[in-house]
Amino acid sequence: SVQGCPGRFRAVHAAFPPAMTFADPATKWNPNAESLCSLAVTALLTKLRAKATTQAQFVAAADRLMAILAEEGLARLATSVVVETPCGSCGGLELPEGHGLCAVNIVRSGGIMLEAVRRLCPDLKTAIILIQRDEATATPQLFYAKLPEDIAEKKVILCDPMLGTGGSALMAIRVLAEAGVRHESILFLNTVSCPEGLEALAAQAPGVRILTAAVDPGLNERKYISPGVGDFGDRYYGSAGYKEGLWGTKGR
Repeated sequence: SVQGCPGRFRAVHAAFPPAMTFADPATKWNPNAESLCSLAVTALLTKLRAKATTQAQFVAAADRLMAILAEEGLARLATSVVVETPCGSCGGLELPEGHGLCAVNIVRSGGIMLEAVRRLCPDLKTAIILIQRDEATATPQLFYAKLPEDIAEKKVILCDPMLGTGGSALMAIRVLAEAGVRHESILFLNTVSCPEGLEALAAQAPGVRILTAAVDPGLNERKYISPGVGDFGDRYYGSAGYKEGLWGTKGR
């Protein structure tokens, strides 16, 4: 059966081979984390994961998936309301207004998700945190941060497609905390996560909420998520890997 999915999905997925079933819920590794369960998410992730996916196909699938994550993320910051319909009253959710939000781009791939959020809330504030990973040690290094002066008063949406070791996310969270942002005010959106990163945030930033599209089994020897998608930024921006045959088809 599909764990963590509504019953209406189970029949559809009953015939799927093991590789196609949904991952265990993220709460297994972090009680404040949630993984999306959706046929659309699975289909888009499949296109992102496939080694043969061209850059054009990767960008198209990534943008569609980011739009879903952005909508779902904003919905988790909504407040309960009761509205009057033409035929009566109905309980529902009211999405947050953009002026009370700040989306944070963990450069560079975080900008892809940030733009998806900003398309929904054009008046939200934005912030940039530049963190580079030392490829030899897999440890993060902070190079630059630019935050709104009143960020401590905002609900913060932290954007980074991949949650691997958790090092970059935790460094970004420390930068935000030093600016007065409470962990409970942060929602971390990412595309693919793994137990190591989820557990690291549970231990060091337990108040931060996480919404992910997938939980993969773990990290490989290079500290990349496996099976993952490869280097998300290189595949999206086309900066490396296509001509080298790491991914894509016929150099594209």
